Amino acid sequence: MGLIYLDTCLLIYLAEDHPRWGQAVINAIASIRESRFAISSLTKCECLVGPLKEGDTAIQSRFESLFEQFVILEITESTYLHAAQLRARYGLKTPDALHLACAQENGCNALWTNGDRLERAGHGLTRNILRVGEGD
Repeated sequence: MGLIYLDTCLLIYLAEDHPRWGQAVINAIASIRESRFAISSLTKCECLVGPLKEGDTAIQSRFESLFEQFVILEITESTYLHAAQLRARYGLKTPDALHLACAQENGCNALWTNGDRLERAGHGLTRNILRVGEGD
């Protein structure tokens, strides 16, 4: 499948061993062969806010170890400008627009997430891997 960008929520489910979604994310990743998975520095930023706010060094360390398992994609000025276009056209929130623009600008084959909020703007790139009935 190539390069798959993972939305922040999926990493949170993994690091925090979410009771409902943690194993589902592990299963989805394990089911794909011949692919690499990617995140961005924005993903790191979003993941670390909670542990830093709470002073939870154990979860912070889990995130930092998890980050090392993925390709880190750069968010360039071009990516920010692309995100602005996505925000203007589809009404996305800034982080969502940046994640989608980053995946698009870096030639990702998919952007995996847990919701449908990026579906219209993603034009087939985004996939809700946790949609009830999929991957069960």
